[in-house]
Amino acid sequence: GAEKWIHASDYVFVYENRAAFEKDAFAWSLRRDKGFAWDEMDGQVFGDYEPMFAGKNKFAVRLGDHGRVSDPERYVIDLATHVTKQGGELLIGEVEEIVHQQGTLRGVKTANGVIGCDKVVVAAGVWSKMLLEKLGVRVPMESERGYHIELVNPSAMPACTMMLTAGKFVITPMDGRIRCAGIVEFGGLETPANQAPVELLKKHVGETLPELKYDRIDEWMGHRPAPVDSIPFIGPIKSVPDVFAAFGHHHVGLGGGPRSGQLVADMIASNETHIDTTPYRVDRFTH
Repeated sequence: GAEKWIHASDYVFVYENRAAFEKDAFAWSLRRDKGFAWDEMDGQVFGDYEPMFAGKNKFAVRLGDHGRVSDPERYVIDLATHVTKQGGELLIGEVEEIVHQQGTLRGVKTANGVIGCDKVVVAAGVWSKMLLEKLGVRVPMESERGYHIELVNPSAMPACTMMLTAGKFVITPMDGRIRCAGIVEFGGLETPANQAPVELLKKHVGETLPELKYDRIDEWMGHRPAPVDSIPFIGPIKSVPDVFAAFGHHHVGLGGGPRSGQLVADMIASNETHIDTTPYRVDRFTH
């Protein structure tokens, strides 16, 4: 049931003009070297492709064969529903710690008691750091706080996800709303949300799409788990038997999660992982 939220889509970079695109030549040379191909759309051609920019005389680069999720929350809910229909049990609660005594895993402690188990996968995003610290495991990771606004019930919907390069923010068509995002900060878990990034996004949207109407703006700030080397932690934690890591995916947890889950499942079942997982090991900073 979750597949209905996944849509094939182009990904378009919008520039003020061709000269601005040419100033970005180094980034595009890297993409070309990695096998990316694209179409270039100038002026009226881009306006015909994306009516929201008709008459604005922009220059755009279109990359095909991409995709988007139109409602991440409902997508994850449908995945969880599928698990329970297959016999899995969904327990919702705040995890206080992983109970590991005398070299043996006992379970996961919550406010409602200890849930006994023989394996644990820590996949709690940036909060994974605190859970592992209680087990004496330190990982260099910080919250990369992401901000976005959503324009609810807009008068027009973009054809695909677009990066507005002048303002360095992305607009994405969602279910009944447009998401505008692209500002991050390192502010930890405790500092209140900063209103300045939200106001900057509103300013960019107003300047870029002044004709767009909508019912309201919803504001959001979330915590992305950012390891110091930008590489997630995936696999067994050698100092704590039967505890596995699957976190630290920065912005791409929704895409990286399924593959990480497959890798960890194979590790737990002692199956071949088919790739070298050494770069993802939890203790890579202690050597």
